[in-house]
Amino acid sequence: MTQSQPDATTTDAGIPVESDEHSLTVGPDGPILLHDHYLIEQMANFNRERIPERQPHAKGGGAFGRFEVTSDVSAYTKAAVFQPGTRTDMLARFSTVAGERGSPDTWRDPRGFALKFYTTEGNYDMVGNNTPVFFLRDPLKFQHFIRSQKRRADNNLRDHDMQWDFWSLSPESAHQVTWLMGDRGIPRTWRHMNGYGSHTYLWVNAAGAKFWVKYHFKTDQGIEFFTQADADQMASADGDYHTRDLFEAIKRGDHPSWTLRMQIMPFEDAKTYRFNPFDLTKVWPHSDYPLIEVGRMTLDRNPTDYHAEIEQAAFEPNNLVPGIALSPDKMLLARGFSYADAHRARMGVNYKQIPVNAPQAPVRSYSKDGAMRINKVSDPVYAPNSKGGPKADTERYGEPAGWHSDGDMVRTAYTLREQDDDWGQAGTMVREVLDDAGRERLVGNIVGHLSDAVSEPVLQRAFQYWRNVDKDLGDRIEAGVRAK
Repeated sequence: MTQSQPDATTTDAGIPVESDEHSLTVGPDGPILLHDHYLIEQMANFNRERIPERQPHAKGGGAFGRFEVTSDVSAYTKAAVFQPGTRTDMLARFSTVAGERGSPDTWRDPRGFALKFYTTEGNYDMVGNNTPVFFLRDPLKFQHFIRSQKRRADNNLRDHDMQWDFWSLSPESAHQVTWLMGDRGIPRTWRHMNGYGSHTYLWVNAAGAKFWVKYHFKTDQGIEFFTQADADQMASADGDYHTRDLFEAIKRGDHPSWTLRMQIMPFEDAKTYRFNPFDLTKVWPHSDYPLIEVGRMTLDRNPTDYHAEIEQAAFEPNNLVPGIALSPDKMLLARGFSYADAHRARMGVNYKQIPVNAPQAPVRSYSKDGAMRINKVSDPVYAPNSKGGPKADTERYGEPAGWHSDGDMVRTAYTLREQDDDWGQAGTMVREVLDDAGRERLVGNIVGHLSDAVSEPVLQRAFQYWRNVDKDLGDRIEAGVRAK
């Protein structure tokens, strides 16, 4: 029985190479020659094979799959991806927020939940987390929040004092920090956590009627979490545990899935709702807007090249398709710029031509040139033109999906509504959502976090922060820290 010959190694230009092991030298013992172009190519490529990591969400993994619509929500949106019976290829990426690429998967941190739908009308992206709320409601503070979770300038170490200093001076963070310090702050696996669009979006149906919506991807595997002790042990045993778990599950045919359910608010309700429905630190109670099933997301294909398909994947909430639009959520509006700008800085202006980011729908844009452009451009390269170039279909897509706004130019917070405050929903979560065991773990997690080199002035603010959420909770936290 003859064994087939392996394929010959080539240069990046497809030219067969002479050796995988030996550089070109002057004799066996002589110096290496500069014109050994294959050695130069290997070294030069190696020196450049790391693109800058993401600022937040640097550590993560993902997989490909499909989204299938199981219910009829065409009364609320004309988006092709959500029409009855539609099946759409997609990509999901999960991540931690604060850690660098080499950090452990099981640190206590929100988990990113980013989705890319390759729809017939272009790519639709959603950037969310495993929590339905966020730390902030104004994007001017976002950069400062991320820096408070990263590393100090002097010793290059993460610092709990820095984190609690920021949180205790930012009361709007209380709801998200309660989520973070609770059981869901460390999911057992990515397969065992929910995902949320978190923001409020606008849906528009074929008749032009508008609705405010929130996305809830409920895990079909059930919610499971690590205790702090379990997570600490796993961080030392397998820092890539979540990445490995997802890859191995799909490899063995155990394909994880999530059911998408929506909260849908009639457009006019937003004007008088008791909470500001665009405030990212708030949820809409399900008793007011129950969940409506839409479809199921299933991940069934692993990447074959992590760098090309996951590290270079670019998710951006400005990738919107007809029937879906942004809302007055200030954080969402800022993210409509910042995500795409981050990708341009990290990977170059033509990052959407990288295969994982390229849409399956036809591209007929007037973007031209720039570093790493691979799509061919043909004349005319300007609009308007009389040379047969693409033209905007104003009749079908010209009506902007938006809302009315007016007023003076100001720098101020959202207008307060009847039940708007920074502590109420966090307190409800502590008293009415968590059971006794969950509250006990919450106290233990906060006490452990606050006991890690947090200065006395910051501690005092942190104790009051938790008393504002729930007095008994704050008292128990202070007693626990003082007893350490």
